Amino acid sequence: MALWAVSAHAAAAEPRAQIRGDIDAELRRELERAVGTVDDAPSSRFEARRRARTAMESAEALLRSEGYYQPTLQDDVEGEDKPVAVVTVTPGRRFVLGETKVNWVAPVPDADASRNATADLGLAPGDPGRAADVLAAEGRIVAGLTRQGYADAKAEPRRVVVDHATFTVQPNFNIASGALVRLDGVRVRTRGPSNPEWVAGLAPWTAGDRYDPEDVAELERRLLDTGVYDGVGVSLSPLDQVDADGLRPVIVTLSDRPRSLLEAGATYSTAEGAGVDVFQTRYNRFGRAATLKYGGRFASIDSRLGGEASFPHWRRPGRTLKLSAYLVNEQTDAYDRSAVALSADLSQRIGKTSFFTYGLGVDAGQYTENRFDPITQAPITFDRDLAIVTGRAAAFMDRSNDPLNPTTGFRLYVSAQPTAVTGEDTVLFLRTEGQATGYLPLQDGARTVLAGRARIGSIIGGQELTVPSDRLFYSGGGGSVRGYSYQSINPRLPDNTPRGGVSLFETSLELRRDIGQKFQAVGFVDAGAIGFQETPNLTNMRYGAGVGVRYKLPFGPVRADVAFPLNKREGDSGFQLYISIGQAF
Repeated sequence: MALWAVSAHAAAAEPRAQIRGDIDAELRRELERAVGTVDDAPSSRFEARRRARTAMESAEALLRSEGYYQPTLQDDVEGEDKPVAVVTVTPGRRFVLGETKVNWVAPVPDADASRNATADLGLAPGDPGRAADVLAAEGRIVAGLTRQGYADAKAEPRRVVVDHATFTVQPNFNIASGALVRLDGVRVRTRGPSNPEWVAGLAPWTAGDRYDPEDVAELERRLLDTGVYDGVGVSLSPLDQVDADGLRPVIVTLSDRPRSLLEAGATYSTAEGAGVDVFQTRYNRFGRAATLKYGGRFASIDSRLGGEASFPHWRRPGRTLKLSAYLVNEQTDAYDRSAVALSADLSQRIGKTSFFTYGLGVDAGQYTENRFDPITQAPITFDRDLAIVTGRAAAFMDRSNDPLNPTTGFRLYVSAQPTAVTGEDTVLFLRTEGQATGYLPLQDGARTVLAGRARIGSIIGGQELTVPSDRLFYSGGGGSVRGYSYQSINPRLPDNTPRGGVSLFETSLELRRDIGQKFQAVGFVDAGAIGFQETPNLTNMRYGAGVGVRYKLPFGPVRADVAFPLNKREGDSGFQLYISIGQAF
């Protein structure tokens, strides 16, 4: 009903006045937008006349801003019983830009800065004399000076000469650059425990460097990356705080988030069962924005108890040290695993949203594994006590516009894990994986988005029987191929137990369509295959399809999907239901 009411209101709106005259299509559209619309027709000729005059004033302002300084406009009213407001427009000749002049208000910037700033003008003689272009050019001059160290640059009142004899517009900009700013150290204002020396060490400049707004923004970004502050302010000090050497400090204002946070969450799917997470997080430990998190997950498939510590900007800006220790209990159709898992990783941010990670993981525990013996062609079950040492390297590039609800851009992820296994078996192998996702808006405002995903993986140097079960590839479930239960894409043993593979291929395609402001409808197709050679085997592809709904919250969408297997096998359910937070990919 609400959508119907909005549509009916839009249909009832009509132009404030009709635009008449010999005008090109683009200019006519601009004039109609400038004139605007009203809810209903005029009640009298007097009301129509008033609307015509108001519309004419708006049209004249638009024409002047577009460079038409000699237009002819006539307001009129047509009809007696149903009067219509009319504006007849003859734009006249469009004025063009003449020579642009930049006048520097003392102190004058250095020659290189003034030359670089004026090079960004973007105004060429003969171009249309549009007011918006003139204003934008003035803004580019000031922005260019700011990037070159003149932080206090500003535009004084400009003078634009409109010559009706030559049909030209000549902008005269008056720019006050102010003095060149050279930076000093960082002054920290906070009531929290942050160490001022640590904060100062994050600054991407040294004393005496020219001011660069990108450097100031990078310091702000580095502080926000820690995730321990509710608010971060980074700005130049007032002019009266310049020191005797002419250096100007940067003021950093920090507002800490609550020091401790208790988090609880729940997930459910018909395939993977229920799960509950309870974690306690403590922020800004040791005065260096460290985060400690500990607690447990209790789930049908993967339960764990332990904690992790994160130390942002470890020994250099942008690098984060992460340490973790967990007791893990996994109970899947393919294997059971009880182990201690320890890891240490260093993650280095590159640019704003990309990073690479390298580190080491050590797992030690007991495995009960259901396997397939390719020689006897029979299923086997065996227990092993193993210790696994894994080198970990990964890289991630995010060029999407939102972490939880992307509508444009792409993401790339690759990883390599050289692994050594000892204990009751000794194995060396390399596990590699890569994934690409892309998002294409199909309408203005991204109300309809086409999203795609492709994932590929391979284990080099290991065999199905020797690689630990938790390191093999499995597919099926809410994060891979929907419509199938957890691990059920895999080829199966005679008792329907999934076989882990040494290669993987998955792909997904989603069409997301907004419905109103809060809801989104989704249709999707997923596919995947598991192979037993190093290269993926696409002959045993499994397909799933379904529909879903998203409810948009400020932090991201809540997702509910129902999916159906398209080439169902014995033992597969007729459908699967998934509920979670964020888009599927």
